[in-house]
Parts: sequence; structure tokens; C-alpha cells
Amino acid sequence: MSNVNDSRPLSELIGGLASDISNLFHKEIQLAKAEASEKVSQTINGVVILLAGAVLALGALGVFLSFLVSLIASFFEAQGMDETMATSIGAIIVTVVVGIIAYVMVNRGLNALKASNLKMERTASSLGRDADVVKERL
Repeated sequence: MSNVNDSRPLSELIGGLASDISNLFHKEIQLAKAEASEKVSQTINGVVILLAGAVLALGALGVFLSFLVSLIASFFEAQGMDETMATSIGAIIVTVVVGIIAYVMVNRGLNALKASNLKMERTASSLGRDADVVKERL
């Protein structure tokens, strides 16, 4: 900011104030751009993690869940249950457990994408301080 000197003419002081305000808002815009870029990067990282989790879950769970259904069905068959009924009950048990795990993972990914995580708090705070400074100088 320019130094206030009483010996300078009023037009020069007003010109200096206008220049200072212009520079201030230019810097605020640069800060907003940098913060927005940071928030976009965080959002993209959240989406990538969510998608990577989903792809891995589909590939690995397909084979592993088939194994679990067979294992549970074998247990029920050993207890004297009909093969079809044992396989059906095994599939239901596995479906419920995997559904709960999937629900938890999706909620974690969605929490990373919440709007509250995308607020530009530093920029808003800085703009508020700058507005106060401008009011004081006028």
C-alpha cells in the first residue's frame, strides 16, 4: 500500500488509493484461483479413490464371493440341508454382508465430495479483511 503523505495533492492520494485497491483485488482473484484449483484437486482425488474402490470391489469380490457362497452352502449341506436351500441361504448371507461393506465405502467417498469441503474459507476471510481496510481508508 502507498504511504499517506499530507503534502501530496488530493488527486494523487485518490489515484494511489485506486491503485492499491486494484492491486488488492487482483491479488484476491489470484488467491481465489489458487484455492479453487486446490479444491478441484481434492474433489478429483475423492472421485478417483471412489472409482478405484468400486473397480477393485467388482473384480475381486466376484470370485471371492462365489467362494464364500460355496463355503457357507457346504456348511449347511453338512448339517443335512438340501443343496439348493443351502446355496440360497449362503448367497443371502454373503449378499447382506457385502452390501453393508459397500454402503460404508460409498458413504466415505460421498463424504469426501461434500460441499462443505469445497468452501473457499481463506479467500472469503481475506476478502472480508480487505473490505474492512477499504472502508477504513475511505
